[in-house]
Amino acid sequence: MVKILARRPLGLQPVYDLGLIQDHNFLLAQGLVASNCFNKSHSTAYAYVTYQTAYLKANYPVEYMAALLTASSDSQDKVEKYRENCQKLGITVEPPDINRSQRHFTPLNNAILFGFSAVRNLGEGAIEMILSARGAVGGKFTSLPDLCSNVDLRVVNRRALETLILCGAFDALEPNRNQLVHDLDLVIAWAQKRAKDKETGQMNLFDLMNADTAQQKTDNFEQAPSAPAVPDFSLQEKLKLEKEHIGYYVSEHPLRSVRQAAKLLSPINLSELETYKSRQKVSAVVILVAVKKIMTKKGTPMAFVTLEDVSGQAEGVVFPDNYDRLEAALIEGNQLMLWGKIDKRDERVQLIIEDIEPIDRVKMVMLNLTSEQIFDTTSQNRLKGILKHYATDNQKIKVPVVAMITEGSQRHFIRLGDHYWVSDHELALSSLQQAGFDAYTEPLIHQAS
Repeated sequence: MVKILARRPLGLQPVYDLGLIQDHNFLLAQGLVASNCFNKSHSTAYAYVTYQTAYLKANYPVEYMAALLTASSDSQDKVEKYRENCQKLGITVEPPDINRSQRHFTPLNNAILFGFSAVRNLGEGAIEMILSARGAVGGKFTSLPDLCSNVDLRVVNRRALETLILCGAFDALEPNRNQLVHDLDLVIAWAQKRAKDKETGQMNLFDLMNADTAQQKTDNFEQAPSAPAVPDFSLQEKLKLEKEHIGYYVSEHPLRSVRQAAKLLSPINLSELETYKSRQKVSAVVILVAVKKIMTKKGTPMAFVTLEDVSGQAEGVVFPDNYDRLEAALIEGNQLMLWGKIDKRDERVQLIIEDIEPIDRVKMVMLNLTSEQIFDTTSQNRLKGILKHYATDNQKIKVPVVAMITEGSQRHFIRLGDHYWVSDHELALSSLQQAGFDAYTEPLIHQAS
């Protein structure tokens, strides 16, 4: 135990840093002061912990990631990041389940079950009550009314129940989340009246019969009221509500299927921005999470934006010279294809946004090429000339050009380099067709009919 008896300022002093051979933990000769007291035992301890961590991740990845998620359950950003890491490792993170989830993330065979501790609006008291009530009814709730009848609704309140519904915790009992949300107020009122009747001795016929069997128990809860039937939320609505109520997407990320379709455009991961060179041009498939519009000193508008993709979030900026052209698409929640360049300064990495397009409006120019056209020099030069002519405007979104080459029964797709992408696809398409090429446009994302 060290007791500090006195302190005195030394002013600006020359110091030793890490890497010195001699001891430098204390005040040294010639007025030199030690700065980084990182002794060997401390370094050894860190190295040992690093080795243990690497061993667990390599040999027990499911258990390791479950522990990591549990330790980070109070941080939405970390939970989302580690869920993405799980997917890279081939580990599925299953949504919460009212009958299977525990307080913490639970390792399964090759999956991890979402823990109640990471569900927003669900405090320790509510979690403890749900787990205790679940044990009291034999380890399994049969319905929303069953749960509401066996918990204190002042602890597991409406907000907590709605969050559990919207994050999919009741999907195994009733997959229609919208129906459960509509039922919720009716069921809560019914359960509260039922609890009050029990307290005053006014029990209904089934209660008086002291039913014990599973069938009688089910019949008992069939008395619970239900709202008129309503259709379930669409997948996009489900994901949006998950994000609003929980802070992250539980079922899946809304860009996952979009990103798969957008592979031809070589989008980057936002989590990997630091690995790219400054001023390097990139594209990304993103959701616009936040938009902050400001006025410059010259009175011109610009915007700072927060972007999100399946790997994480990043910051972006739309400067005044592009703002007017892109303003219409700068709406929170929009799914966008983005073109821009990396900006690194003051240990900060962001995207300078040059072009954006709603993902459902992104098109590709498709070219069916025959083997004769591929090897014919005249056809090659004519094709290059047309594409270069319509690829000159750097201030417009570039439409990718994809060549489809048929060899017998096989077809090969080749994405041409971005210096052949066209800025006016309609005129480019017309010129290609007039020159005898089999060309047409195709949307990147096909809308469901």
